[in-house]
Amino acid sequence: MKSLWIFFLSRVAAVGHAARGWWHVLKTQQNAWVHSIVATIVFGLGLWLRLPAHDWAILVLTVAMVFTAEFINTAIEAVVDLASPEKHPLAKVGKDVGAGAVLVAALAAVLIGLLILGPPLWLKVNLILGK
Repeated sequence: MKSLWIFFLSRVAAVGHAARGWWHVLKTQQNAWVHSIVATIVFGLGLWLRLPAHDWAILVLTVAMVFTAEFINTAIEAVVDLASPEKHPLAKVGKDVGAGAVLVAALAAVLIGLLILGPPLWLKVNLILGK
């Protein structure tokens, strides 16, 4: 019983560490706020359009992909800054590649969002405008 309690407490602590990491990203990365605002708009549109479950699954995975890329990029930047406080060409490569990963994820998310939200949004707007 004692080991089960210790396991439970360690899981609670792990969630706390993860929450602090998430908060750090939101506090320090301006793009994380952009991602949050866009995700909120996408989810709001999804509710308004009454998307089917499989579209929701794709949108949730896509948003998670962008946030994961942003979190990993932030972690890379922190580790590079720790390992190489002075400017170094390889440190720049590491940071640039991490930022490139976020860009790829964000561009893919835009395309996925257009493919999923575009057609039903177009139909709904046309219905509202009476076309």
